[in-house]
Amino acid sequence: MLSAMHRTFFLTWTAAACLAQTPPLQQLPAPAREIPLYAGVAPGSENWTWTERIVPSSNGMPIAQNVVRPVLQYYPADKSKAVGTAMVVAPGGGFRNLMMSYEGVDIAKRMNELGIDAFVLKYRLTYTDPKPQTPPAANAQAGQNVRDLAGADGQQAVRLLRQHASEYGFRPDRIGIIGYSAGGAVALRTVTGPVDGRPNFAAAIYAAEADKTNPPENAPPMFIAVAADDQSVGYQGSLDLFSAWRKANVPVELHIFQTGRHGFGKKGGGADHYLDRLEEWLKVNGLLSKPTT
Repeated sequence: MLSAMHRTFFLTWTAAACLAQTPPLQQLPAPAREIPLYAGVAPGSENWTWTERIVPSSNGMPIAQNVVRPVLQYYPADKSKAVGTAMVVAPGGGFRNLMMSYEGVDIAKRMNELGIDAFVLKYRLTYTDPKPQTPPAANAQAGQNVRDLAGADGQQAVRLLRQHASEYGFRPDRIGIIGYSAGGAVALRTVTGPVDGRPNFAAAIYAAEADKTNPPENAPPMFIAVAADDQSVGYQGSLDLFSAWRKANVPVELHIFQTGRHGFGKKGGGADHYLDRLEEWLKVNGLLSKPTT
């Protein structure tokens, strides 16, 4: 049997080992400012009484949950490099989480390198109870379609940026949106929404709902990327999306990478460099050149 001293040492060591296995929460670069999408409570969220929270993933990356107050986090490009283009960035996470790093702020900073002003969109989510034994606050979402609300947030984001484009220094006709997984569905719902909230270009990255999206009249150009071994949404929806845009004679580009899986987390293939392909596409479409007027 272990002595009292040995038991104490063992328990202390075990606790330290468990703590060591939980990496600390990553700290992301702070935005220049946070912009509420609505002047008051977001329409449809009047009875949502819970509080947004940030939790770490298994490797310490920050995940936002329970978003009630949708906002844009503003990451401006250096003024000396700015090209007059803006990009809304919609992270994924199954409409319950927002992957704020590799599908959010990391993308915003890459856009900044290209001279693009970036706005990370925190859209509304399905409620996740941190204490499942408590009475479910999610009852306040009964009968609501949170995907519709998230799509409305995407549309409002574009609408708001277009209204204030001159204040930020980009053109109102050069506002795009890039979305990942569930954020891809938000981007596609923005593309097919009302004209005043529709982006001028879009990128759908391993996007949910790609197979359900048809181009509206005067649809914007589209960039699409997915992995052939995507185990979540698959590649067929992205192929269908490409075909729909192509049949409508709208500029579109599709990359189906041999490997990468959902989230492009499997490294070693072309999906590792999808942002380079996006940069080329943006350049081809004149979105990386400074406007002459």
